[in-house]
Amino acid sequence: MVILVDAMGGDSAPESVVNGCIDAVNEADGFEVLLLGDKNKITEILNKRNFKSDRIKIHETTEVITVEDIPTKAIKTKKDSSMVVGFKMLKEKKGDIFVSCGNSGALMAGALLILGRIKGVDRPSLAAIIPTKTGKGLIIDAGLNAVCKPINYYQFGIMGSIYIKAMLGLEKPRVGLVNIGSEEGKGNEVLKQAHTLLSNSKLNFVGNVEGNDVMMGEVDVIVCDGFTGNVLLKFLEGTASFFMHSLRNIFNTNFKTKLSGLMIKKQFMEYRSKLNPEEHGGAPILGVNGLVFKSHGNSNAKTVKNVVIKASKFASDNVIESIKNEFSNMEVGDVEQNL
Repeated sequence: MVILVDAMGGDSAPESVVNGCIDAVNEADGFEVLLLGDKNKITEILNKRNFKSDRIKIHETTEVITVEDIPTKAIKTKKDSSMVVGFKMLKEKKGDIFVSCGNSGALMAGALLILGRIKGVDRPSLAAIIPTKTGKGLIIDAGLNAVCKPINYYQFGIMGSIYIKAMLGLEKPRVGLVNIGSEEGKGNEVLKQAHTLLSNSKLNFVGNVEGNDVMMGEVDVIVCDGFTGNVLLKFLEGTASFFMHSLRNIFNTNFKTKLSGLMIKKQFMEYRSKLNPEEHGGAPILGVNGLVFKSHGNSNAKTVKNVVIKASKFASDNVIESIKNEFSNMEVGDVEQNL
C-alpha cells in the first residue's frame, strides 16, 4: 500500500508532516509513504531524524497551495503543487490514498475537479470520528458543505453508516439528525424534509438529536450540515482541552491533591488519550472517486502519525466500493420527488 502525503500542507509543514510520517512507519507495518513537496526541506528533516528506511520516498513538487489561496483557482493554476500532484497520482493509481493537512476548500475543489464524484452522490462530505460516552461516534458532514439540501442529509446518513460499519464494525449503526429539538417537526423546512427522507430510508434512523446527545452516545452517526458539524467538532475539541487543563490545575493545588493525582495517574492518562484530538484527528472525504483523508491545518507530528495509520486501515477496507454499490442506482431527482 502506498500512502501519498502532502508534505507542504498545514501550519507547521513540512516539519510536522514529515516527522509524523516517520513515526507512523516506525510504529505500523503494511504501507509505504510517498512525500510530495520540496525535496531539500524534506530530506533535511529525514536526515535530522537519521531516517534511512526505503518505506518513505520523496516526489518533488515546486508549488504550494496556502490558506490564502482561492481554492478552485489554486487547483487550476498551481499544477505542480503538492496537493494537485497528489490528486493526480491518486487518480492515476500511483498511490492508494492521499493525505493532506492543507487548505480545506482547495482539498474539496481538488477532489471534485480531479477525482470527481461517485455516481449518484450529490455532494461529498467529511466524516470525523469522535469519542462518546458509549464508545465512538461519527460527525458527518464535519466541514465541507456549509449549506445543505434535504438529499444531502439523507446521503450523509448512508455514507456515514457505511464508513462506521467498516471502521468500527457496527452492524446496524444508529443514525440521528442534529436539530434544535428531539421532537419530529422541529427545525427549519430543510431539516423537516431531511427528517422525512431519513425516516423513510432503510437506515437505522432514530430521529432528531440535540447537541447534548452527541457526546452521550445516543447515536453512532451524527448527521448535520458542514457548518454545524465543524462547530460541533471544534467545540468538542476545545471543551476537552479546557477540561483536561482544569483537572491538571486541581491535582496541582496542594500536596494531598498531587498525591491523589499520582494514585490515579494511569487512569488519568488513559482518559486524556480518549479525549485528545491528536488521537482522533483526520477524516475521509466520502463520496469522491478516490481515498482522500483531511487533517487539521494545525496538526502536529503525533496527529499526522495517527492520521497516516488510520488512513492505511481505511484503504484496506472496501469503503469506496461499498458507497459505489449503494449509490449506483440512486437518482437525486427521484429521491427528492418523495418529499
